[in-house]
Amino acid sequence: MTRFIYDQFTKQYIQELLKQLGQTETSKTMASERREIDIFFTPNPESIADASHLGLLGRLATTPAVFEPFSNPVKPREIRSCLLKLLDLNAEFERQATREKRRITPAESPRLWIMTPTASAAILADFGATLDLENWISGVYFLAKGLQSAIIVLHQLPPTPETLWLRILGTGKVQKQALQELYQLPPDNPTRETTLELLYNLRELLEARQNLDPEERELIMELSPLYLQRLQTVKEEGIQQGQRRLLESLLQVKFGAVDAELASIIDALIEIPPLEQAQLILQLSREELLARFSRNF
Repeated sequence: MTRFIYDQFTKQYIQELLKQLGQTETSKTMASERREIDIFFTPNPESIADASHLGLLGRLATTPAVFEPFSNPVKPREIRSCLLKLLDLNAEFERQATREKRRITPAESPRLWIMTPTASAAILADFGATLDLENWISGVYFLAKGLQSAIIVLHQLPPTPETLWLRILGTGKVQKQALQELYQLPPDNPTRETTLELLYNLRELLEARQNLDPEERELIMELSPLYLQRLQTVKEEGIQQGQRRLLESLLQVKFGAVDAELASIIDALIEIPPLEQAQLILQLSREELLARFSRNF
């Protein structure tokens, strides 16, 4: 997938999902070097308890975090670059603490979470990345303890509700399965709706491009059914709002004002054909109109 479009989507996605839990900075520039951190998150201690609905992503957000997501399998030089960013950030924090004549507490020290669709066993071994299945799930590989870093291999995460919000950032079959799970969540789930809106924006950006690769075409097709349903819903809601405004206008012209009693019959009026709506309002008195629709409740 196009790197720039994926980067923008991922930054918006993580920022939106975590905004209730703390402060998120994207493209944070280090003072010492011209290097940018993709996403730097600082949790709000009062909101940590609310992170459980995000599963694994919420767990990562309980401490200061540097998120570095990759659309393609991460390369060794990219891992080294991420580690340098973390070391630079820690150095900045330590200099600030020295100026303030205090020590950095473990709770202030950020952790690095590198997210990649896949990672070869050789690369994981080269960086000493190992699983901690007693405390974490498969797919989360930790580097040496002092580095406070981990590589999350998205395609190795178990397909459970806990990992859904991260697997959406995967590719191919893993992302497709995650999208199906997303669709099956209750429509009133706020995280579902936020995610779908961001995915719809991503779809529109991809659709506007030329020379799409097969993965991008597949994602557009996967998102299309719900996207078209959303467009129809928006259209219907717009039509209904227009009908409501027209009926309010007709009632106001006929009776001078639309009070609570008249407002209460607008929903019933919307259910009948437009010509009949106008005829009834023009022909009936206020009492007759209220009586006519009170019998339908």
